[in-house]
Amino acid sequence: MEKKIAIIGAGISGLLACKHILEKGFSPIVFEARSGIGGVWSQTIESTKLQIPKKMYQFSDFAWPPSVTETFPDDEQVMEYIKAYAVHFNILPRIRFNCKVTCIDYVVPGNEDFPSWDLWGGIGWPFSPTGRWNVTVQDARDPAAPVEVYQLDFVILCIGKYSDLPNIPDFPLNSGPEVFNGKVLHSMDYAAMANDCAAELVTNKRVTIIGFQKSAVDIAAEVAERNGVDHPCTLIFRTVHWIVPDYFIALTFKSLNRFTEFMVHKPDQGFFIWLLVILLSPLVTSHSASCDSYMLPVIQLTPYNVWFQLWIFSKLVEAYLKRKQPLKKYNMVPEHGFLKQISSCMFTVLPANFYDKVEEGSLVLKKSESFKFCKNGLVIDSEETPIATDIVIFATGYKSDEKLKNIFQTSYFQKCITESLASFYRECIHPHIPQLAILGYADSPAFLYTTEMRSKWLAHFLAGKFKLPTIGEMEADVKKWEKCMKYYANESYKRSCISVLLQIYCNDQICKDMGFNPRRKKWLLAELFAPYCPDDYKYLCWQT
Repeated sequence: MEKKIAIIGAGISGLLACKHILEKGFSPIVFEARSGIGGVWSQTIESTKLQIPKKMYQFSDFAWPPSVTETFPDDEQVMEYIKAYAVHFNILPRIRFNCKVTCIDYVVPGNEDFPSWDLWGGIGWPFSPTGRWNVTVQDARDPAAPVEVYQLDFVILCIGKYSDLPNIPDFPLNSGPEVFNGKVLHSMDYAAMANDCAAELVTNKRVTIIGFQKSAVDIAAEVAERNGVDHPCTLIFRTVHWIVPDYFIALTFKSLNRFTEFMVHKPDQGFFIWLLVILLSPLVTSHSASCDSYMLPVIQLTPYNVWFQLWIFSKLVEAYLKRKQPLKKYNMVPEHGFLKQISSCMFTVLPANFYDKVEEGSLVLKKSESFKFCKNGLVIDSEETPIATDIVIFATGYKSDEKLKNIFQTSYFQKCITESLASFYRECIHPHIPQLAILGYADSPAFLYTTEMRSKWLAHFLAGKFKLPTIGEMEADVKKWEKCMKYYANESYKRSCISVLLQIYCNDQICKDMGFNPRRKKWLLAELFAPYCPDDYKYLCWQT
């Protein structure tokens, strides 16, 4: 009997999952709440472009068209590329648009106690002989229409992290948006507007942006460019982050290779790899925290020196940015190091002429621990005079964990999402949620690249080519990863940020699971010193 597989979401992750599963002979259903594909790329602000070189943001078996000559294509070029991919691999007929999945629920016979299973799904394989997922679907155009319930053998969640459920701060009574006479919205709402509508909204208005990540600085620069010094845009933020020029990102990706990854400690590393990291990391001062036992399976030593070369690289970057950007002049030097920031998956590219706008007065920077609304604007903790404002845009991120939790109907699965800070096995399988995978949840500077590798792995698993370890073994694996990444990111650790420092190592694990050779280069020097890109894995799933 043909297995029924559902993919929820038709963004990058959903398209990748569908393509690779189709190649394995399955006929998946893709439920998409919107009327088109593309996920976050379908709703962007006018100035949006890729933050990484297009060579690192491409499908392994579908290159960018020759007409796209830019290193960092804009949002329209990216959307055209995504649409071309979907058409080329005949994915669109599999998608049911305007179908919003409201909840999913796992159903097993009453005599089965699945939380006590030792193997994932009871057997360690993708499809259980008894368990099924009930997926409830609603017509997104007509909430009053009757819902449909589909019973499926496997579900792949591709609902994304940066959409649908905005994170807006809470305010004390009479200090929030309710007392403000102007307009308040989230960056999600601003990005969803047509470009001409967004321009009309902010033109000749006093706009204040809250936040200092990608959306915040991009919108602030866009508004400042449009309104100039007559109606300056204000950017309010609590924490300063390092923001780098796009050419620097391109240079950084060229340096990501196997040799640089030798300098990073890894879970389950043997004595030789541990020793190699030590030899490549001769820092004079010891790390403040002692070595965890998982770092050294053979010998237990005292605290050791860490990651000298990348630490030096980080300091050189910081010195360069301080010299090239007027950070000290505007009190914009971050308190944390660049290394800690990239270890936490916080990448922000400096918009064009950002500090020129600050210099001319069209963009005003305000650092503040807190703020509150008043009738005519905002009051920050360091100033008594209110900031006169017509529009406030919160660019404060999304509640991604809550969004993921809310799709599950039962509290058991909701707790699986919220009560553990550990990542997922291979960044897509929760050890205690059977017959389900989560794609696109892992943060990475090269999101498409990371997600495509896990899509290949998942399709191979669904085809019955390998079996998962026991639940206990998977839990032990994700905990080792958690410790490993906390070692570098400390309190900034996020469970979704695993492969940022070890992209090639993670890909090696995926290749080994699938039974393929992880060494993709043709000669030794290239294997050690050349960067790995998506097209290195172009023929991976063509192997038998």
